[in-house]
Amino acid sequence: MKILYIECSMGVAGDMLMGALYELLNDEDRKKFTDKMNSLGIEGLHIEAVPSAKCGISGTHMNVTIDGHEELEFHHSEHHDHSEHHHHHGASMHDIRHVIDAAGIGETVKKNAVEVYERIAQAESRVHGKSVDEIHFHEVGSKDAMADVIGCCMLIDIIGADRIVVSPVTTGFGNVRCAHGILPVPAPATALILNGVPLRAGSIEGELCTPTGAALVKHYADEFGNMPQMTVSRIGYGMGTKDFAAANCVRVFVGNETGEADAYRQESDDSDSTVDIQDTQTAKTIVQLCCNIDDMTAEELGYATELLMDEGALDVYTTAIGMKKSRPGTLLTVMCREEDRERIAGLIFRNTTTLGMRVYHCERMILERSEKTLHTEFGDVRCKEASGYGVSRSKLEYDDVRKLAKSSGHSIREIRDIIENMEE
Repeated sequence: MKILYIECSMGVAGDMLMGALYELLNDEDRKKFTDKMNSLGIEGLHIEAVPSAKCGISGTHMNVTIDGHEELEFHHSEHHDHSEHHHHHGASMHDIRHVIDAAGIGETVKKNAVEVYERIAQAESRVHGKSVDEIHFHEVGSKDAMADVIGCCMLIDIIGADRIVVSPVTTGFGNVRCAHGILPVPAPATALILNGVPLRAGSIEGELCTPTGAALVKHYADEFGNMPQMTVSRIGYGMGTKDFAAANCVRVFVGNETGEADAYRQESDDSDSTVDIQDTQTAKTIVQLCCNIDDMTAEELGYATELLMDEGALDVYTTAIGMKKSRPGTLLTVMCREEDRERIAGLIFRNTTTLGMRVYHCERMILERSEKTLHTEFGDVRCKEASGYGVSRSKLEYDDVRKLAKSSGHSIREIRDIIENMEE
């Protein structure tokens, strides 16, 4: 599974996220991206990836200009007061949809870009007590901000991650001056967008998280938290313009979930056997779903358990428990991958009588597993192998051994002994 991890320890702004994601591309894709951005049809737009360094770390600053002037989203501590700029114009949601629809980009990118803006529109609507159609975005709706949103959506589409995880977002603290006056940090619209997201103030006074940055990570995040266990292939740094004691950047990582192996076949040195290495399904971060049940029959629970295993649960088991009013009950525990959580939870609700369940995120330590097929005088039999942590073991598949025992007239023990001696 391909994972994109976005680290927002110094907040997140659209241009900084775009610079970080840009660094994950190879040289050919980088050129294609900037050429595409500069041909969007947004009047006066020019985008350039500029090398930048913060606290000795090299990265990329995405320099977005309109008619040669760099427009800055002022809801950010590194930007100047609104009175210093004269290139911003209000844009309605209708205007923004029109610009995005007219841009020469794919339908998926268009859809995501519009949805990002709708998040901002809904927050601004609530803050100002107006309908979404009445909202004008001021600086957030300016052409450079539209370029930031479209650019980030394009880059995430190019990267093609299966799972996107975002760190807790640092907002900064204090106050910020904007067109409406002095507002607390995070600004009201930003705070609404980030509702439900883990936040922290950090040590920098000022606004580190912009509405655009907040809407982008809220839209794309599959989950928020620390970096999952992954094998990193590329790292990108997107730089802001202001200097702080800490490196002013958004950092991104892309790689594969640790322990995940692609299925492949290889020929064994032993010409009598072919080794099949299957999808090891060794996800190391898993979800545990638990619920207490006291009003189902054993047959109904048995059916639910079998169904959940058939539908991709990693493990399902039951435990006898005592419940309220001294009633005996059953604890149903289901292990599954994070990406299967909602689907598996739906199956539990549909096939049991529970009204709720507890959700736990777990890490597991596992041996690397594979499977080979042995060709014997009695027929084929699968052999499961596991190794790691200084341990190596193998076991014949019971169903295959049982089938061979039944067809040959030998006992299960005899079949196992014959095959194990053959391997030696």
